[in-house]
Amino acid sequence: MNFELSSRIDPELWSLVDETRAFYAHRPAGRGPGSLEELLAFRAGAPAPAECDPQPVTEQASALGRSVPVRIHSPVSSPVAGVFLEIHGGGFYMRSAAGSDVRNRRLADALGVAVVSVDYRLAPEHPWPSAPDDCETAALWLVEQAESRFGTAKLAVGGFSAGSTLAVSTLVRLRDRGVTAFSGGVLQFGTYDLAAKTEAGRLIADEYFLDAYAGTAPDRAHPDLSPLFADLAGLPPIFIVVGRDDILLEDNLAMASRMSEAGVEVDLRVYPASPHGFTGHATPMALAALERIDAWLRARLSQAD
Repeated sequence: MNFELSSRIDPELWSLVDETRAFYAHRPAGRGPGSLEELLAFRAGAPAPAECDPQPVTEQASALGRSVPVRIHSPVSSPVAGVFLEIHGGGFYMRSAAGSDVRNRRLADALGVAVVSVDYRLAPEHPWPSAPDDCETAALWLVEQAESRFGTAKLAVGGFSAGSTLAVSTLVRLRDRGVTAFSGGVLQFGTYDLAAKTEAGRLIADEYFLDAYAGTAPDRAHPDLSPLFADLAGLPPIFIVVGRDDILLEDNLAMASRMSEAGVEVDLRVYPASPHGFTGHATPMALAALERIDAWLRARLSQAD
């Protein structure tokens, strides 16, 4: 499959570039904490997440003798058409499932799906493999409980930034267990080479979040930690969204290529004038991306058995 940038950008998006660039002209580029001290200061000063209405249901998801907290948003005025397992971002060391409440409430009502968000453990207090263990726990709990709990066995998974990395690791773990219940995955600008083995990975090799998440792992190219190096065959269809100005663009192109080579159905979309995390910003480009994500998920869940 052709993953040249020119073929991955919808021509209609160019009309949104000027307004999107105007937004970022007044918004300084962000960067995550660069040390443990900065991380602790960020956590201490972070505002409480915005609340949504209605509030999600919180409970423990359990599987394999493990448990993890989840936040469940169900559609208000329609039956549950499917269930979306959401994995939040934050560099593996920041934020929480509650920070996705507003976004997940919108998705639940727009698509008529239940959104289950995983409150996985954060690094550096809980380095790899704690976070993928927690995401796998939630996924297996959904496989066991979705039909009785939500009245549907239609499942999809997705992540935002670090959450996309964890989403791929989760799908690979499920594949290795012979679990094929998830019909697709949405990956928003994840990072897939945490070992700096590729040119794309070396662009972020000095980021503290890599040390925090990897901890004492002897090999950061372990496929569960850096899913670019995993055997990706047998994964469900994947939808990848990334900004043209994202430092992780090349990493996402590499992941799309690796998936395609492994026989995975991949739909890669690149959005011009957009940096990392752009779907969380108030730009016309973000709105266009979210509409595309909604359409892809709606079709994927409605096609699931």
